[in-house]
Amino acid sequence: MATRSWWGWGTVEAAPGRAEEDELLGRVRALLPDAVLEDHAPPDPRTLDLPRVRVDPPPSLAPLCSSDAVDRAAHTHGKAFRDVVRNLEGLLEHPPDLVVRPTSERDVVDVLDWCSGAGVAVVPYGGGTSVVGGVEPRFEGPAVSLDLGRLDRVLEVDRTSRAARIQAGTPGPLLEAGLRPHGLTLRHFPQSFELSTLGGWLATRAGGHYATLYTHIDDLTESLRVVTPVGVCESRRLPGSGAGPSPDRLFLGSEGTLGVITEAWVRVQDRVRWRATVSVGFEDRDSAVRATRAVAQSGLYPTNCRLLDAAEALLTTGELVGGGVLVVAFESADHPVDPWLARALELTAEHGGRPLQAGTREDAGEEVPTDPAASWRSAFLRMPYHRDVLARHGLVVETFETACTWDRLDAVHESVVAAARDALARVCGGGAVTSRFTHVYADGPAAYYSVYAPGRWGSTVAQWDEVKAAVSEAILVAGATITHHHAVGRDHRPWYDRQRPEPFATALAAARRALDPAGVLNPGVLLPAGGTPQS
Repeated sequence: MATRSWWGWGTVEAAPGRAEEDELLGRVRALLPDAVLEDHAPPDPRTLDLPRVRVDPPPSLAPLCSSDAVDRAAHTHGKAFRDVVRNLEGLLEHPPDLVVRPTSERDVVDVLDWCSGAGVAVVPYGGGTSVVGGVEPRFEGPAVSLDLGRLDRVLEVDRTSRAARIQAGTPGPLLEAGLRPHGLTLRHFPQSFELSTLGGWLATRAGGHYATLYTHIDDLTESLRVVTPVGVCESRRLPGSGAGPSPDRLFLGSEGTLGVITEAWVRVQDRVRWRATVSVGFEDRDSAVRATRAVAQSGLYPTNCRLLDAAEALLTTGELVGGGVLVVAFESADHPVDPWLARALELTAEHGGRPLQAGTREDAGEEVPTDPAASWRSAFLRMPYHRDVLARHGLVVETFETACTWDRLDAVHESVVAAARDALARVCGGGAVTSRFTHVYADGPAAYYSVYAPGRWGSTVAQWDEVKAAVSEAILVAGATITHHHAVGRDHRPWYDRQRPEPFATALAAARRALDPAGVLNPGVLLPAGGTPQS
């Protein structure tokens, strides 16, 4: 069984080997020739001086609880850059007092009852892949990390309705393995797929595999079952309903502040048989954006429609193009998709697009190995592991993601890039900024930015914080959203507080007080720990 890294992304076995690491650092030296690339190995968590445990669970829950130092260290932070660096530096200020692993929904009820009565905060924990401080007990006072990893089964499959009832702690690979014997798939593949869980996807409104149409887990949710401190809430299984505000919508994206999702019915589909992919190069960014918008507004609904800018394309696919590369893909369980791909190529050609490589496959056919789309997908899955290597070597590495309407895109893009470059120059002495579209809609794209800069070991978290604040401010002022699919957590709260309408904040605070009277659920996420909209 693979060993999870306590300090960084993924598993110890999947971490880059020496050859992969050397190749990565070689690219960094070419990009940032003045960077000092000194390795900083993670400490042994058993040697860290963690704060003492402040709570004793009731005897009935004691078998579910762990106060082991490695357990507590691994559940202290998520997997953002600042989390990884603090782990590398041994700075674990707010570890949970206990890690609690329920084996049933009854256990979850009992934990919430105990914590509500004892005034112990509860931080729900799925795969621990939050990059916004969503699983960190960043507050004073006792806390438990409620790790749902033992609630990991596909409980029921409704083949007729094409739906499945699945426990919230089920990670992506195990979920797909449970559906495969039925010829079904959820096909929700976020970058964190190997580690993150269904409950985490639901609680954070995660974005997944589909670049159009079914972009968020919301679109695949049929029904939720949620344990709150005041009772269990289960919505009715329905294909759609106009009966008032949706109870599912209340809990989707609530990030563990209103209740603990224990299971869900999700909409699944037959396994894909036909795929067709093309990569299209452009000479200038404006043409690439117009072509992407044309495809997004065509009604073709490609599975993949991701635009990589010139720098991103070069770094991840090796393609040297002036305006970037658009990766377009279609897939179906029912029919060949080549006509859809052909029409997408016609649309991109109208804006000067030049096909770089195309590939079609049925069933288990292999993809064209030189396809830039395949190269980018491989790089995409390795990015978090590579981020850890760069963090260990003292670089500042960050991603920002947002969404805006097409009419605001140019202003948002220029503002974000300018803010990032200015902050990097001021804080790090310079750096590189790349961008891509991760998802597209008829009315706008979801834009994703990456920054790479030399850091000063011991100061990289402060450098990250300053760059993060500058770019987040630019995003909000330009009229975009502070997050499209990374969630709010604690890191995005200052900007989320300003983005949401004040009456909605009041209603959200009232819902929290009603469902969590003791205020123990994930304090500081979405709302201040006191539960009122004001900071």
